[in-house]
Amino acid sequence: MKHQAMFFRQLDNGNVECFLCSHRCSIAEGNYGQCRQRKNIGGNFYTYAYGEVVAANIDPIEKKPLYHFMPKTKTFSIATTGCNFKCGFCQNWQISQAGHTSSPIGKTLTPEDVVEAAIGSGCASIAYTYTEPTIFFEYSYDIAKLAKGKGLYNVYVTNGYMSKEALEKISPHLDAANIDLKSFSEKFYRDICKARLQPVLDTIKRMKSLGIWIEITTLLIPGLNDSRKELEQIAEFIAGVDKNIPWHISRFHPDYKFQDIGYTPIGSMEAAMQIGKKAGLMHVHLGNI
Repeated sequence: MKHQAMFFRQLDNGNVECFLCSHRCSIAEGNYGQCRQRKNIGGNFYTYAYGEVVAANIDPIEKKPLYHFMPKTKTFSIATTGCNFKCGFCQNWQISQAGHTSSPIGKTLTPEDVVEAAIGSGCASIAYTYTEPTIFFEYSYDIAKLAKGKGLYNVYVTNGYMSKEALEKISPHLDAANIDLKSFSEKFYRDICKARLQPVLDTIKRMKSLGIWIEITTLLIPGLNDSRKELEQIAEFIAGVDKNIPWHISRFHPDYKFQDIGYTPIGSMEAAMQIGKKAGLMHVHLGNI
């Protein structure tokens, strides 16, 4: 569904600058941004990720994973297509890497439809998940405002690449987030995710300062982000923000473009857990094992 986008400015050369996320794409007439869902049409800017739901499920909140935010409750999980990262290990790549013109067929749901479905299914919250919620920001924002008025909580599962402006806009309605801290290496982010590390670190600190409950997930990929030095850097960064922030260390399995890398050894997972505890983190959890 074509919908007016937020967070853009028109440039003198006919391009549009999008500042929804930290890519801050400059987009020529007729082109899309890196997310492949937002388009410059005649100097105006539109999103095609509004209301076109390709996944809707009732999940335990722990699946996000959020272990310390409303445990043992259910969350109504939704996604549209699109992402501003290009991770070769993505486990939802069929929908995250789809652009507007190649999107799988979904179901059109209004914000009111989503809120009613969440309430009707006995969920305590709505989770914007599976793909990157920043990409369907306008949709999630409209839903979140309605949900808040109905006593529901709102949860983002995100790569943390949203802009300061977008985060501050959603923050009055956003109660919790699980943020992927995929690596502590600029090279990893640049080469594998096609992004940068620093904006993610900034988002983690900014969310904490805004009073949003946060938990952090790192997918441990053998040979790429599992060195002792890098895990110490991640753990020390999290501890420096708040030692009570839960750290979820998730086990990798071969997927998408990373079929030639094996499962994360359990020993590596346990070693990472000990590194987290040594850094003073109070809550370190192993996942996918």
